[in-house]
Amino acid sequence: MKIAIIKYNAGNNFSVECALKRIGYDAIITDNPDIILNADRVIFPGVGEASSAMAYLKEHKLDLLIKNLTQPVLGICIGQQLLCSHSEEGNIDCLGIFNAQVKRFASDVQDFKIPHMGWNTLHDIKPGFIPQEFENQYVYYVHSYYVPITEDTAATTDYIHPFSAALHKGNFFSTQFHPEKSGDIGESIIKRFIEQ
Repeated sequence: MKIAIIKYNAGNNFSVECALKRIGYDAIITDNPDIILNADRVIFPGVGEASSAMAYLKEHKLDLLIKNLTQPVLGICIGQQLLCSHSEEGNIDCLGIFNAQVKRFASDVQDFKIPHMGWNTLHDIKPGFIPQEFENQYVYYVHSYYVPITEDTAATTDYIHPFSAALHKGNFFSTQFHPEKSGDIGESIIKRFIEQ
């Protein structure tokens, strides 16, 4: 099993690599197109800012590469957001795999701090990507921007209002939460993605 973790300027690549090692898999962190194209699974993680991340992807022609991948791809956090059509963060067009507009959390309620940071529960899990027995289980988030509920939403979480905790369309899967930081639940989701 060849697993590629896409290297770009918005990565939490080493956390993902460590999570893979914990479940018995090795991965290569790379921006080499040939290695990415020939991988059995591709992981597109991220912690950073959307417009600078997209600028890097375009400069290195990784934007076209990612859009044309045919093997299973997993986007994480900003990786999920960059797979959408557009982001309010930097007012930037993204990769357009998911027909969704990434929005910034806004709240006048003092109890809701931005960024949304910490543990929160999964709801309305659709069959196929995330095991349905993880309904109401906790996963870990750090984000100020979110993907609204769309036809591709695979699970939801509620913070200020419901949003897409995970998306799935064809060979593209993604999570707003960090499975690599979500304990046994997160590692089970990564393992399921790799072994499906």
